[in-house]
Amino acid sequence: MSSKNTNKLNVPEARAAMNKFKMEAANEVGVNLKQGYNGDLTSREAGSVGGQMVKKMCTVRTMSFRRADRTAVGHKVEVRYIAGITV
Repeated sequence: MSSKNTNKLNVPEARAAMNKFKMEAANEVGVNLKQGYNGDLTSREAGSVGGQMVKKMCTVRTMSFRRADRTAVGHKVEVRYIAGITV
């Protein structure tokens, strides 16, 4: 079985910025990431770094809660807010 890595940056000049972003994400979740080879990381640690990166990139947040229905006494309705941050 041959493994082929298809993870390529669309803009090769962005490699340094992505590495800096990865280091910042690792620092935020408390993973000791070093320059170069990091094969000694556990899957959980590596996944938490990737998850933190996605969390920072995807700024859309969803919040749901239940409140009293204003039209029917004694009933509750679920309200869902979706917020996105635009720059």
